[in-house]
Amino acid sequence: MKLFDEIPAERPATPLLDTLESPAALHDFNAAQLRELADELRAYLLYSVGCTGGHFGAGLGVVELTVALHHILDTPYDRLVWDVGHQAYPHKILTGRREQMSTIRQFGGLAAFPKRDESPYDTFGVGHSSTSISAALGMALAARTKGEKRRVCAVIGDGALSAGMSFEALAHAGHVDANMLVILNDNEMSISENVGGMASYLARILVSKPYTVMRENSKRVLSHLPGALELARRTEEHVKGMVSPATLFEEMGFNYIGPIDGHDLPTLVQTLGSMTNLEGPQFLHIKTCKGRGFRPAEADPIGYHAITKLEKTASEPPPKVEPRSPNAAMAEPEAKPQSKPRSEDAMRPTPRKYCNVFGEWLCDMAAADTRLIGITPAMREGSDLIRFSREYPERYYDVAIAEQHAVTLAAGMACEGMKPVVAIYSTFLQRGYDQLIHDVAVQALDVTFAIDRAGVVGEDGPTHHGALDLAYLRCIPGMVVLAPADEAECRAMLSAAYHHEGPAAVRYPRGTGPGTTLAPGLEALPIGEAETRRTGAQDGVALLAFGSMNGPAAEVAENLDATHLNMRSVKPLDRDAILAAARRHRLLVTLEENVVAGGAGSGVNELLAAEGVQVEVLNLGLPDAFVEHGKPAELLTACGLDAEGIETAVRRRWGTPLHDD
Repeated sequence: MKLFDEIPAERPATPLLDTLESPAALHDFNAAQLRELADELRAYLLYSVGCTGGHFGAGLGVVELTVALHHILDTPYDRLVWDVGHQAYPHKILTGRREQMSTIRQFGGLAAFPKRDESPYDTFGVGHSSTSISAALGMALAARTKGEKRRVCAVIGDGALSAGMSFEALAHAGHVDANMLVILNDNEMSISENVGGMASYLARILVSKPYTVMRENSKRVLSHLPGALELARRTEEHVKGMVSPATLFEEMGFNYIGPIDGHDLPTLVQTLGSMTNLEGPQFLHIKTCKGRGFRPAEADPIGYHAITKLEKTASEPPPKVEPRSPNAAMAEPEAKPQSKPRSEDAMRPTPRKYCNVFGEWLCDMAAADTRLIGITPAMREGSDLIRFSREYPERYYDVAIAEQHAVTLAAGMACEGMKPVVAIYSTFLQRGYDQLIHDVAVQALDVTFAIDRAGVVGEDGPTHHGALDLAYLRCIPGMVVLAPADEAECRAMLSAAYHHEGPAAVRYPRGTGPGTTLAPGLEALPIGEAETRRTGAQDGVALLAFGSMNGPAAEVAENLDATHLNMRSVKPLDRDAILAAARRHRLLVTLEENVVAGGAGSGVNELLAAEGVQVEVLNLGLPDAFVEHGKPAELLTACGLDAEGIETAVRRRWGTPLHDD
């Protein structure tokens, strides 16, 4: 295997890879050609991700597995399902998208994850973890029903295996005796270190000696007795059942093989060739190294989970890639060059990331209240709980990829008088929605939800946009929902939600705020009170902006001489402020970075209808469609939610020019 210390600055020579138009050609490759292809694939992966940024370490760790799978399977007729999809970049390269890799995670380019309408080789769209076994099982059962002899394979990591959904699927597959192969890619990592009994169990078994010692000792002793060979075989099976990870999977009905070296290509090819032709549920356990072949990533798999692209200049060589903390499967987009600040901007505070504002607030509130408990479903780095986990380890719980468990764990703690704070991404809270309703809201328990990545998040696309949370939270009885316009409001709203006696959520966007000075204390904003930021012309337009939409709203308000209200609270709404705006203005425009259907604007409509107030209302937000991937600014422009798009929509509704003088 060729090893790298730096990411190639120039496209490497890949003569064998360049001849591949589809993975079908791999069927005829010999062992030497497969090995050469793996080296070229790893080099090209390093180069392409260096050019674009993106998920990094996971793909490097499955280069050999990807080559072996496409060598053995007849894809796409045989179904190959990747879990999450961080590791699918080599798969994309081998399945006809090599020359498009320079567009990955960019607006109009390749998606960051497998996507069904992008390629027939992407058999299942993913983005959230732990779905692959369920999806592959459905494909296997469908093939059985239709009498098709297609093979079905799911590849899942040990981190994703920590989710209950995976075990539900395993149990069902064993029960129905499905013809499918599950490959456990065991690299002892997800994004952060793996957490949970299963991850610890696998790790302990794979580094322990009991199995080997007991097997050899029993064979040595029993070899001198009559019938020794048969008794030794049975004894070995008994010992295997006591100490091997095979126990769990074989009890579920799977034929377990492994663990084997996931970077040993000949062994992989031989094992996969045999297992894919066996009947019934098969389970292959492979050991891999995340970041394999790139020494810095092998040494720091967390920091190199994802990278930003290398910036090139004509006068100097590209810099080495610096490791960075991952964001829950969402790599940050590259920073845009900052223009020279105007003199009036020089005194403004430096914009800060909302997740960092939350991380500091959590530590400050924990110091003030010993009842505070921090909970995250494997989002320590992305949600910025690193400092909290170190300063308050006894009050910090990473429950692994188990969003449902995270929410119900918080509910149980709240029953005992604790003050749990659940740090979670908007898109992942969807997975704990039943628990949010059934276990928290129905019982009116005091749980605070810090919801990161609200609105469009960028290059990771529709599976990761937080486009629905205002709608799915607003309909829950007793739920408080707050949306900050800036960093200072975010801190104050977190305090307000924390002190509210009942379920409350603060939803804030990915990335940095506009730059505001943070108060050092823990003062709370009053819940349900809007802020008037500009008073416009009588009988004109009032912009009712929620959260991140206050930025473009300020610009539009100036251009149209409109009133600008920072609504702050999505639930409860400021009834008095809305009714006052309706009395004074001819047109109310609601602005939100959420789907319009059921969102904050819908709440305004409902309030006006309940009060019997007739006024023209324009609801602007994300469309009734799944927004694709791209930079957030590009996506907001495409959705008409930048200042120009908002102003155009308002003028169109008004029907006449507004204050063009």
